[in-house]
Amino acid sequence: MRALPIAAVAVLLLVAPVAGVAAPGAVAPATGPAGFAGSSPPADSSPSADSVPQIDRANLTLRTLSTPAGAETRVSTYVRGPDLGSSLGFATVDADAAVETAAVVDRIERAEPGVERQQQILAEINRVERAEVALNSRQTNAFSAHAAGEITDRQLVDELVRVAATAREYDERLDAIDELAEATDDFSSPARLDELQVALQVYEGPVRDHALAVARGQPGSSDIYVESSQGAVVLATVIDGEYVREVFRTDRWDRGGSDITNDIAIGVTEDAYPETAALREPDAFGAGSVHRITIPHEFGTLQTFVSGGTEQVFVEHQRVDLGSFPDSESVSEAGDGFNVTVERTYAGGPVTVTVLDEQTGEPIPGVTVTKSVGDGDSQAIGTTNDAGVVRTLSPAETYRITVVDEPRVVVLGDIEPLPTPRPVDDE
Repeated sequence: MRALPIAAVAVLLLVAPVAGVAAPGAVAPATGPAGFAGSSPPADSSPSADSVPQIDRANLTLRTLSTPAGAETRVSTYVRGPDLGSSLGFATVDADAAVETAAVVDRIERAEPGVERQQQILAEINRVERAEVALNSRQTNAFSAHAAGEITDRQLVDELVRVAATAREYDERLDAIDELAEATDDFSSPARLDELQVALQVYEGPVRDHALAVARGQPGSSDIYVESSQGAVVLATVIDGEYVREVFRTDRWDRGGSDITNDIAIGVTEDAYPETAALREPDAFGAGSVHRITIPHEFGTLQTFVSGGTEQVFVEHQRVDLGSFPDSESVSEAGDGFNVTVERTYAGGPVTVTVLDEQTGEPIPGVTVTKSVGDGDSQAIGTTNDAGVVRTLSPAETYRITVVDEPRVVVLGDIEPLPTPRPVDDE
């Protein structure tokens, strides 16, 4: 494979958006269900009627990882919109990393065939290994800085987007190195290259991808829920009718852990998320001590990364269709011609507010809905759509929902979030 000229690579990266999923390559199969990295299902992958499990929807729960129970956390929500400054910063990171990858390819191609080239390939893999260690420290420091109040929500998310973009570029660099290794006589890539590529994928996430797209001008803005503690972070948002969540727990990742098999990783995920695992057979992919498990199901997709050593899920990505979201309880209030229902859920979960006509039961569009958290001021969360619905994200403390259509007002106060339905091994 011949390297692109360095200047050309820089220009291309400045004008082209970063892909929102893991780059294709030896250890990054094609994009899987719902935009997660993972093996694509067969063209006719829908289970037959005989194989579909009978689902008790009344008792269904979709468990989700969160910050450690009892940890001191910082919780907030902020509005993510187009941001030229952040977008230019991301482009610079992309270009710098691509330039370095082009330089790596050039060094390998200029090395004499034989032992010298083999040594150069191994040296470049070693450099990526060291860079991944630094990337992990950088991300962990960002978690802790946010938890301590040293950086804002936006600064945290921007840093996590940069971390993800850098990891993606390292992954692509390893793809290029692997191709050069395969083209080298009497030499092949060491197994640790595959292991390193899987480990790099843990730094990506669907909320980070969305934050990048919005900063680069994708229409609309989104609320992003941010919860952090020492060594952990939760990000959540709503995208195109889906609840999207990503969680990273460093305390559950043994970076020096022993190798595990796909079967062990599947078993860990099935034990931690029994209700989700019962919906569909998991798909596994991994190498060494990190394995990725994906469960596409009728309500959405669960993707986990399982660590050797701890044999625990340490990264979780979820997408859940809002129309099927199971972990909620309704509270209602009627008055002033309104019948208002709030589907409350756990901290960071999607809250659905429905406003109907008190007499006819018909949806009322165009009504303003506000939310106040604790003793804070009310903030508008939007206006109801044609179905009389508006959505927000649940705070971690008591909140109040107010429906306003002057002079009519309905208030639902003292709404408590539900407990987070944690994985079995994290309860």
